[in-house]
Amino acid sequence: MIARTGNARVDDARIDDERGRDGQASLSVARAATSPEIDASVGAGVASLDGAALRAAFMRQGAFVSLEPVLPPDVTRRLVEDADALLPEVNRNYLPGHKKGGSVSRHTIDRLAPTIAALYRSKPLIALLENLCGERLQICPPDDPHAYALYYYTRPGDHIGWHYDTSYYEGRRYTLLLGVMDRSSCRLDYELHTREEGVAPVPGSVRIPPGGLVFFDGDKLRHRITPLGPDEMRVSLTFEYVTDPGMRPGRRLLSNLKDAFAYFGFRQLLRGRKGQGRAA
Repeated sequence: MIARTGNARVDDARIDDERGRDGQASLSVARAATSPEIDASVGAGVASLDGAALRAAFMRQGAFVSLEPVLPPDVTRRLVEDADALLPEVNRNYLPGHKKGGSVSRHTIDRLAPTIAALYRSKPLIALLENLCGERLQICPPDDPHAYALYYYTRPGDHIGWHYDTSYYEGRRYTLLLGVMDRSSCRLDYELHTREEGVAPVPGSVRIPPGGLVFFDGDKLRHRITPLGPDEMRVSLTFEYVTDPGMRPGRRLLSNLKDAFAYFGFRQLLRGRKGQGRAA
């Protein structure tokens, strides 16, 4: 189901007019919005949504729903600025037969793009998601690099193959995909009901425009991002929310190894651990 809430389109191009005269991206230009600013803007953006209809669609589709641009233009513009400024921090990975692309973990985002962290904790946004899934959602622990992360598709062939967003937590983990930049032919291909007995899988495909949202239970949706074409670029943002933030030590080790090899690299993860140590 697609829900329209108005025009949230922004210029997909990199925000060159936000750069300094020396051509360097100023991270202060990331407009580190306060939580009240983000909450007010997001609250206005979701106010016109039909919550009951969206929840019915989410349940009918096996814990999946896609919404056309929901984020207000000012919030989307800040995400574009942050994504552009974080390009030097991208860690690229290639796993033959499965994925190729770049990513930036929440640890780097916390240092350099606090607007994203504020949006992740937005009360109106979380309230919308809780209404959709019918559960109380919690933010992920501070040592989870996947809590919020940027994914960059910048070279021809960048993609991620068919997979589930497997949860290593004790409870369920829900994924929110947010469109940031999209000058590409990439699509989110998915299959609904693949783990429901007696229900035939239902295939689908959707493009996530800037400001658009896709919300689903990661253990239930089989999905992929199709390969990037020549002279294309795509950046998406993911938020993860859980019903129980507990995780067994063995699963934590497995999750950390997967994140280091397949996504963020050891440097970003070690940098995140050092930051937590200073905060403690």
